[in-house]
Amino acid sequence: MPTIRPFRNVNEYNVHNLYSWGGAIPATKGQFVQIASGWDSDQELSEIGGAGATYGNTVSLRYGTKPTVTGVVLSGQQTLGIMLWDVREVDENGEKLLYNPSKQDKLQCALSGQAVPIATRGMFLFSGVQGTPIAGQPAYLHTDGGLVAVPAGATVTATKVGKFLGAKDSKGWVLVDIECNG
Repeated sequence: MPTIRPFRNVNEYNVHNLYSWGGAIPATKGQFVQIASGWDSDQELSEIGGAGATYGNTVSLRYGTKPTVTGVVLSGQQTLGIMLWDVREVDENGEKLLYNPSKQDKLQCALSGQAVPIATRGMFLFSGVQGTPIAGQPAYLHTDGGLVAVPAGATVTATKVGKFLGAKDSKGWVLVDIECNG
C-alpha cells in the first residue's frame, strides 16, 4: 500500500481542505484521490450520525462535509491530488479518536466526515512504487492508488502525476515531485 513520509515540501496554497473521505476506512495517507461528489457554494455541513451512545433528553450529533473524494482505482482517472493524512476512527489501541482530539492531531488523521488535506503539488518521499524508477522519469498512477515507473519506450495509457527525483533506496522509498492537473 502506498504511503508518504514526513519529509516533504508542500505549499499550503496547493492543499485542498474541502473534501471528506468517501471510501472504506481506514485509508492511508499517500493515496491518490479523485472527486466523488463535488463542492457547491450552497452546501452546508451534513449530519453524519451520533457521537456515541444516546441518552434521553440529550442531543449529540456529528457533522461532516458533503463533498467527498475516493481512491483512484483506474490508472486513467482524473486525479485531484494525494492525501496528506490518514482517515481512521480508532487509534492503535482500538480507542475511538472521536473522544481524543489531541491524539487525533498527533496521529495526523481525520475522522469520517471531516475534511482531509489533499495536496495537488509538492515533493514527497513515497513508498509503494511499482517498477524501477529512474531520476527524471515520469511517475504514473497505478491501480492501487500509488505510483508506477514505466520502462522507457513502453506504451503508456496511465495518468501522469509527476516525476521521480531519484531511484528507490534500500528501504523502497523514492523522492517524487507530484503535479496533479486534474
